[in-house]
Amino acid sequence: MKLTIIGTGYVGLVTGTCFAEVGHQVVCVDNDPAKIKVLQAGGIPIFEPGLEELVRKNTQAGRLSFTVSTAEGVRQSDVIFIAVPTPPLPDGSVDLSFIEKVAREIAASMASYKVIVDKSTVPVKTGDQVAETIKRYCKTPVDFDVVSNPEFLREGFAVEDLMRPDRIVVGVRSQRPVQAMKEIYKPFNAPVIVTDINSAELIKHASNSFLALKISYINAISVMCEATGANVQEVAAGMGMDVRIGRRFLDASLGFGGSCFPKDLSAFIKIAEQVGYDFKLLKEVQNINSRQMERFVKKIVDTLWVLKEKKIGVLGLAFKQNTDDIRSSPAIDLCHRLQKEGATLRVHDPKAMDKARAVLKEVTFVEDMNEVADGCDALVVATEWGEFKKLDLARARQALSHPIIFDGRNLFDPAEMKRLGFIYKSIGR
Repeated sequence: MKLTIIGTGYVGLVTGTCFAEVGHQVVCVDNDPAKIKVLQAGGIPIFEPGLEELVRKNTQAGRLSFTVSTAEGVRQSDVIFIAVPTPPLPDGSVDLSFIEKVAREIAASMASYKVIVDKSTVPVKTGDQVAETIKRYCKTPVDFDVVSNPEFLREGFAVEDLMRPDRIVVGVRSQRPVQAMKEIYKPFNAPVIVTDINSAELIKHASNSFLALKISYINAISVMCEATGANVQEVAAGMGMDVRIGRRFLDASLGFGGSCFPKDLSAFIKIAEQVGYDFKLLKEVQNINSRQMERFVKKIVDTLWVLKEKKIGVLGLAFKQNTDDIRSSPAIDLCHRLQKEGATLRVHDPKAMDKARAVLKEVTFVEDMNEVADGCDALVVATEWGEFKKLDLARARQALSHPIIFDGRNLFDPAEMKRLGFIYKSIGR
């Protein structure tokens, strides 16, 4: 099928590339000429495992192309996916200006029936507003359908998640676009759930908020574990074997971050407020997440006493492993808090250092993770990169002024760290 994806961020670029990979003809649109130039040359502006190879492969095969022209994308395709940013506003609600702008551009370019699919994460009732906007700005009367098709991609695993999805959610106002959507997703061999648009839009926010709740729950349990001498990893393993609960998203840590969970949680609380419901449960999820970082910083301060003029090494800057995304990254937040206390930092991340340079000032960026500890008073693990498990601990023991490691991701075994002579502080153990 002929498809257009408007927006080439994480969602849009992965979606368009994977659609091309299964045989569809895909045009990706973005209003950033520099980004389009990079993509046309076979590069990508983000790090996502496996994505660059697929972009290059499908571009060369002629199934994937890139343009700055929305009109060209609308003209060439039968189905148009909107995958533009929906950033948070200061009050926690969602900025829908990008969605509205794209809807107007689509309307101005439509000359025949189109299926317009909202892929961006949006508040419930947005589909109605998109339909009304297109109707209002369409130059000539043209029939169309608006569909909600939320994404469920994890950064760092986005290609895998799109190629092997748990489910495909399709929200519609009529049955007319259903067959087209099923045809698009047929190669992915996943169950297609057809709902009304409002339900589809709610599914996305409800899913992300529930996952954030699971993370905050296990972080609250980690506090109980530290107070009682229990081990949060053993507790999580015992809980996770219950099929009603499951093990995923039960890893105690510094807290959740990234471009989705904090934003979607705030948005869902605001959506509930707008329909007259005070979602106190989700507000407490936010509070637990915030307090988790405060507790971790307190561990560092309690151990080192005064941070002023102390040198601290930080392993990890991305908000999670397998991505270069630093948006709402707990690791970046931690760095800022340590700097505010007067510490100087040596930092490393396998993929995110270039982006981190824009937000972290007066820190030393270190290319080799094994050199981060050199001359430091302590070492902090802030992101769960698998590479960090291979850290040369014997070298780190010698390189540190004091053999102290604060592990915000529980990567190492406490008994082994004690045997190696470290003062080792982790989460819930």
